[in-house]
Amino acid sequence: MSSETLTIALPDDAHVHLRDGDCLATTVPASARCFGRAIVMPNLVPPMTSVPAVLEYRDRIMAARPTGNDFQPLMTLYLTDNTSSEEIQRAADSEFVFGCKLYPAGATTNSDSGVTDLTKLSPALERMQATGLPLLVHGEVTRHEVDVFDRERTFLDEQLVPLVEKYPELPVVFEHITTQEAAQFVQGTRPGVAATITPQHLLMNRNDLLVGGVHPHHFCLPVLKRARHQVALQAAATSGSPRFFLGTDSAPHARSAKESACGCAGCYSAPFALELYAQLFDDLGHLDALEGFASQHAADFYGIERNKEKVTLQRRPHRVPDSLDYLPGEPIVPYFAGRELNWALAARA
Repeated sequence: MSSETLTIALPDDAHVHLRDGDCLATTVPASARCFGRAIVMPNLVPPMTSVPAVLEYRDRIMAARPTGNDFQPLMTLYLTDNTSSEEIQRAADSEFVFGCKLYPAGATTNSDSGVTDLTKLSPALERMQATGLPLLVHGEVTRHEVDVFDRERTFLDEQLVPLVEKYPELPVVFEHITTQEAAQFVQGTRPGVAATITPQHLLMNRNDLLVGGVHPHHFCLPVLKRARHQVALQAAATSGSPRFFLGTDSAPHARSAKESACGCAGCYSAPFALELYAQLFDDLGHLDALEGFASQHAADFYGIERNKEKVTLQRRPHRVPDSLDYLPGEPIVPYFAGRELNWALAARA
């Protein structure tokens, strides 16, 4: 590494939304640009609740890859109150399914079919523990009386801590953590528990969402939190701890869906994801920790070989476009639109 370039192993994105249908022509190349693999979320309409549906979805993703690019989607199964232990076994037996996603019903985009009561998942969780299939958790309660800024912490206290204790051998990823309490829990709990951290939760806090008016393209779930939580996440991401790794939670929505009376939750970070993380790590003086966070920790957690290919970033200021093509007549606003990034992808080899 020189002061002007940074070469690391090709990263993996441990949490991404690619959507489906015509969207794949945009989202798959965006992720394949700088990631070798990605853990793909299953919250489509309808949700991917069976292994055959998941594998058909994988085929559609593979068909959308750019020519000559060997990007690999690592698939996940959508858990419901009725997910059977037999379906979990089919997922565990598949070479293409790498985890099962827990959405509390109503917590986020396309989660209405999610889990209403963790006790209903007991047979599925027991089989997941027996097979070593990871549980990927969207960690928020959905009760109306719980403040939206407290929903992750409440989920942690009420549901995740007991779950981790009840299933001591179950691999668990606490997805897109947003609070100091979540970071402290992941660092201090038993082995086999890890967390993904997004670029938006590292680069912004709730002032960026609310000061000067509501900024819809900064709205995501879990919602951005106070600055003290942002600082705690920055410390976790740059700490070198293998319990924390890159997961963009890149979630595309057309501009019209974000800028509406009831705007969608999600930040579309995939087109500049690696540059966003590099910006943060550089600003904090921890560029040396980026490779572990981006390219090593997730592969090690999921038990897959680290990528051998390399990517090189160059220190070259450039502006994120105000919008990008998405669907016919429907542009999309990328995360960090109109702002300057100091790093640009220079080469893959």
